[in-house]
Amino acid sequence: MSILYSFDSESEAIINPAEAVQPVQDFPETVLSVFSEKFVHLLASSYRLEQVSYMTGGRTIPIFCFEYKGERLGFYHSLLGGSASGALLEEIIAKGGKQILFFGSCGSLDKTISSGNLIVPTHAYRDEGTSYHYLPPGDYLTIPTSARLAEIFTSMGVPFRQTRVWTTDSFYRETRKNREMRKREGCSAVDMECASVMAVGLFRKIPVYQFLYTADCLDGSRWDPRILGKWPDELRQVVLRIALETAIRL
Repeated sequence: MSILYSFDSESEAIINPAEAVQPVQDFPETVLSVFSEKFVHLLASSYRLEQVSYMTGGRTIPIFCFEYKGERLGFYHSLLGGSASGALLEEIIAKGGKQILFFGSCGSLDKTISSGNLIVPTHAYRDEGTSYHYLPPGDYLTIPTSARLAEIFTSMGVPFRQTRVWTTDSFYRETRKNREMRKREGCSAVDMECASVMAVGLFRKIPVYQFLYTADCLDGSRWDPRILGKWPDELRQVVLRIALETAIRL
């Protein structure tokens, strides 16, 4: 049977998150998640972090709590890829997270989008495996939280682009043919987690938000790494501040 038809709505899961982790008393309801360790260091240097729990995924992943403008927020460093980030999200929800905001880098499929521009995904092309275990088959997943995130960005005067994105779990197999098909369907960026974490959120009926910031560019005859892996600190600080301001408005 194809992975496209892996969603099972008729029987129970063998292992449930509540059997693997326990709820944490006073767990922060709003939780931020990043994919770059540099954001972890930036947050730790700017705010007083209190570890409230942890997860394991080949290494210990601390879950922190801190205050921003009087609001109590959670924070953790997610693993890359849909399968890993989706599993960790399951545990965050089981511990007590009520709404989660992800933010991370993406590749641009439109060379007119400059590095550092913000993307608010409206739909995610499901070129990964995790989402097919959480939702019935389909090419695109509609992101119900996109409108609210766009509303918040607009109210803050933050420039952004709402667009479809292409979620893949094999970035070394982003071929030119597939790139052109995704572009024709309206995708302006490619990432590795959006479809997966959104599918988990929809299945668990928990609002999951995500915005992306463009780093490298795939729209051309050759790959252009641009600022991938060498973000200037001032740009990273701007993105973090936007994430924090967004989190307290959710």
